[in-house]
Amino acid sequence: MRRATAGATIGSVVEWFDVAVYGYLAGVLGKVFFPTGDPTTQLLSSFAVFGVAFAVRPLGGIFFGTLGDRIGRQKTLALVIISVSVATLCVGLLPSYASIGLLAPVLLVVLRLIQGFSAGGEMGGASAFVAEYSPPKRRGYLVSLVEMGCILGFLLGSLVVLLLNLSLTSQQIHDWGWRIPFLMTAPLGLIGLYIRSKLEETPEFTALRAKGKVAKRPLLESITKHWPSILRTAGYALFQNAALYVILTFIPSYQESTLGHTATLASVSSVVSMVLVCLVIPLMGALSDRVGRRPVLGGACVLALLFSYPLFVMMDSGNAVLAVVAHCGLGLILGIFLGPTLAAMNELFSTRVRYGGFSLGYNLSVSAFGGTAPFLVTFLVAETGIVASPAFYVMASAVITLAVVLATRETAPHRAGEA
Repeated sequence: MRRATAGATIGSVVEWFDVAVYGYLAGVLGKVFFPTGDPTTQLLSSFAVFGVAFAVRPLGGIFFGTLGDRIGRQKTLALVIISVSVATLCVGLLPSYASIGLLAPVLLVVLRLIQGFSAGGEMGGASAFVAEYSPPKRRGYLVSLVEMGCILGFLLGSLVVLLLNLSLTSQQIHDWGWRIPFLMTAPLGLIGLYIRSKLEETPEFTALRAKGKVAKRPLLESITKHWPSILRTAGYALFQNAALYVILTFIPSYQESTLGHTATLASVSSVVSMVLVCLVIPLMGALSDRVGRRPVLGGACVLALLFSYPLFVMMDSGNAVLAVVAHCGLGLILGIFLGPTLAAMNELFSTRVRYGGFSLGYNLSVSAFGGTAPFLVTFLVAETGIVASPAFYVMASAVITLAVVLATRETAPHRAGEA
């Protein structure tokens, strides 16, 4: 169980380390690859490329999900971590716009597409892997560790960027320092590949294969027989990803570019808030094993509706301490939701189609509402002039996800019979 959890989690760390680094360095990357002279245009261009990777994630989810439901989770997850790591390493080696002109942003887009396609197979495979190893009554807690791995990747990325800001000048970061975090993916990826190559296939998939019941056309079976579960997964993932990408990816750039705080404060705020999220996730996963998934998920959505706007207003108070406190408050709400969400989504599917069905529903939502979030809320602030307007995006996603939670039966094994 420990090996399975570690093997699944390490890939999530690598994937989300890349996402975090790109988000936290969005302002720098905008200047390196889109030197227009207008900071807002540069940031929008950088976030647009950030969002491009998410456009192909459903395709990656279909490809790797189908592969995982046919040949197994372990081999597919090894392939995923190779492709993600190589693409991220190449981003760190890219020449700048000043060196090769328009070809630089074009190559950046190509590499982001490869990253996005590969990442489409990560979350579904990693969470299914742990879910199929877990004792039913501890599934919420154990699968939450995969989600915690995602935030640890974010945390590692933010720590690296913080160290860059503390040890290098702005000009040094612009010239070459931004490359360091992307180059760090190589050793992380090798460690993850080694761990995953040593794992055994999950007991559930092994038993399915021994009985000759592996789905021959898992994608078709998912769409025709399990489409309600795919839609519910997309509904759960809507708030998860909209809130996550606003709170963990957008806010650091927002604190610096829009609110006028220093890059160091933005990095400190990110680190503190993510430590809090990491602490909350396993606690809420374990709580969902006792009280059910729906009360925890629904409670987080209600908290988001009540407190998102006041917390964004607090962040805009001009006080550095209050800006960090507000960020932590938003992180706490996010952590509550993240605790049980992966277990809840995995429990909607049978073993035959779990990897592909989860990946399709999850990545459709990520593509539409997650990767686009930083761009949309940056645009929203620029167009409305309301500095706290990102809260509206978080609140709208919470309303939709809350409706899905209320319309879905309880899936926690020992609570399902009471729902």
